[in-house]
Amino acid sequence: MDKPAIPGKTIYRLSIYHRCLRKLEDNSIETVSSSGLAKAAGVNPAQLRRDLGYLGTFGTRGLGYPVIELAEAIREVLGRENLQPVILVGVGNLGAALLRYDGFKKEGFEPIGAFDTVPEAVMLRGINVPVHHVDEMPAFIRKHKVKLAVLSVPAAHAQEVTNELVDAGIQGILSFSPTVLQVPDSVTVNSVDLALELEQVSFFIKTDGTSNTDAKIVP
Repeated sequence: MDKPAIPGKTIYRLSIYHRCLRKLEDNSIETVSSSGLAKAAGVNPAQLRRDLGYLGTFGTRGLGYPVIELAEAIREVLGRENLQPVILVGVGNLGAALLRYDGFKKEGFEPIGAFDTVPEAVMLRGINVPVHHVDEMPAFIRKHKVKLAVLSVPAAHAQEVTNELVDAGIQGILSFSPTVLQVPDSVTVNSVDLALELEQVSFFIKTDGTSNTDAKIVP
């Protein structure tokens, strides 16, 4: 019998569980209770057990989950048993900072190429990832069978670049471009609007610098 499809929100939470388990591994902790892992991940134990139910049977009542085995099972579901290649498009200040981030490989992703309209200028900024002209992007994606892309281009060009990514075979896009992207149902887009996120956080900050913990958002 085929395993049931895993909902997108569960996939997101599995990623969080995996990160928590990695930290436990680093601290040589061999087992973790459902309540302990749930607390670390910011969910309730019942939700965690439902999510882990998609992986099969794990854990022993009274003993908890084996950290290494559970991490490996989640890693397999998320497709992280091997490093997944990813490209970045738009190497401005934000794009360059993302390429310098050394945490991608720890989470199972390997930036193998970046693309910009002026690659020569980008390479002078000490970027270790190979930087190519954006015109070379479609052929590069097909040659290396890349399925994931990080988008960091001005909003005015984001949809055009997205169309090229999708046509070349990209199936998942993490977008830092402040605009809504139109893609086929077969393509997943996660957008990170830094200004919007900051706006959400600032709502809870009083003008005197203290946290507005009493603020409520009314639907």
